[in-house]
Amino acid sequence: MALHEATVTLEDIHRAAETIDGQVVRTPLVPAFRLSGRLGCELHLKCENFQVTGSFKDRGACNKLSALDSAQRARGVIAMSAGNHAQGVAYHAQRLGIPATVVMPEFAPFTKVQRTRAYGARVVLTGDTLDVSFATARQIAEEQGLTFVHPYDDPLIVAGQGTIGLEMLADAPSLDTLVVPIGGGGLISGIATAAKALRPTIEVIGVEAALFPSMLQVLRGEPVSCGGTTLADGIAVKTPGELTRRIVRDLVSEILTVDEAALESAVHHLAEEQKLVAEGAGAAGLAAVIAEPRRFAGKRVGVVICGGNIDMRLLSGVLIRGLVRDGRLVRLRIAIVDQPGQLARLSQVIGTTGANIIEVHHQRLFADVPAKRADIDVTLETRDAEHVTEIVAALEAAGFPARALASRSTDPTS
Repeated sequence: MALHEATVTLEDIHRAAETIDGQVVRTPLVPAFRLSGRLGCELHLKCENFQVTGSFKDRGACNKLSALDSAQRARGVIAMSAGNHAQGVAYHAQRLGIPATVVMPEFAPFTKVQRTRAYGARVVLTGDTLDVSFATARQIAEEQGLTFVHPYDDPLIVAGQGTIGLEMLADAPSLDTLVVPIGGGGLISGIATAAKALRPTIEVIGVEAALFPSMLQVLRGEPVSCGGTTLADGIAVKTPGELTRRIVRDLVSEILTVDEAALESAVHHLAEEQKLVAEGAGAAGLAAVIAEPRRFAGKRVGVVICGGNIDMRLLSGVLIRGLVRDGRLVRLRIAIVDQPGQLARLSQVIGTTGANIIEVHHQRLFADVPAKRADIDVTLETRDAEHVTEIVAALEAAGFPARALASRSTDPTS
């Protein structure tokens, strides 16, 4: 069957569930009590970051590879990916004894390249764009007779991802809204197919990064205009699938876009409130709820946390920036008279407010201040934005003009 004629049914997804049973993690759907209270909805999180390779891609890869005949298995498979799909294919190919080649762009994160190799795949690094890597993978597949495993535009891949929808409605039958990230569309196509077949009244909402709204633009008939550096690199797709766009057009009620601030906030709140590590793409669904709480107020919402493969250095930066946005980490610029005893007096004033001094920097030589004065940049650990206001007032009252060097959050969850 040609791809433009292909379709995915509830029966296909049930078969996929039988196929992958015991071969992938049956991930939990957990209630997010604190976030629910802050956002005004009943929020449940589907933790696909608990899969062996850290993302939902395990499901589709397992279903696709399990369907290969003996000749195809002997020849091997090839995939193209910058990260999660690569690991999903490599892991399940190793488990099933299938030789695997994965073409990855030269900019692929080193850790993801190493993990893919660790699962036994032959990794080919080529190209400075995903399009070049895709073309290379297709060429190798044709030359070597390998089966190409598409990251999203394949009925077996879509059916595998759709098993998430079956599990969500089995665990929480009362859900009335599902919020699912969109990259190429495989994940939301499978989930929407399952959910709408089981309960036609359920609402399925897609979420794209604002810098990569390709599915939304395609469905509107607009030229695709994507680009930029996004925290949600896992859904930074410029060309959505042919099969998936048809399913999304028929079954998804709305596509929302989220900016980088909302993505950062979602990663931060998942780590702090739920103790869950999510990559930017994995947190995109929650980012949409954070960005538009009125849209989901009073609803029973299931959000798919589709992956947790985030670089630890990047995660550290996101968490620190989250503390700054919430007013729990602040840098103040404080003017003092440059004479003995002033710094000790300044520290005493700060101490009486209950703040904790993290760093102190003197600005004498390169700041535009008089010779007998100095600016002190003090980084403080504080309770919240209101506490920062109290600290600044206390410093002003003690004769130390002060101002915050970072803006504070307007995040509705704060």
